[in-house]
Amino acid sequence: VQLAESGGGSVQAGGSLRLSCVASGYTYSSYCKGWFRQAPGKEREEVARIETDGDTTYADSVKGRFIISKGNAKNTLYLQMNNLQPEDTAVYYCAAVVGGYCDRPFNSWGQGTQGTVSS
Repeated sequence: VQLAESGGGSVQAGGSLRLSCVASGYTYSSYCKGWFRQAPGKEREEVARIETDGDTTYADSVKGRFIISKGNAKNTLYLQMNNLQPEDTAVYYCAAVVGGYCDRPFNSWGQGTQGTVSS
């Protein structure tokens, strides 16, 4: 399984970015997909996840600003990030639970895409 993110970049505070993730090489279905981020000097944190029935969960820090969604193609995942703030600056990773649901750890990761927000 390979996950490839795109859509990162640099924006000013209040701006928006839309991240995309394309999966390939799936042997098993993934019923849980998500986005994580890691800021300099900090641990990686979960930003959002989406389950097979469409249920979504967000970190408190991004609620009301970020939207996770699945594309019409089964192998695509998006993260719409609005009203970005400097504290959102991080490397963003796409992740999936291959072969299971959200009760299992994420076990497939992309390489990450940088998102930078300036004040």
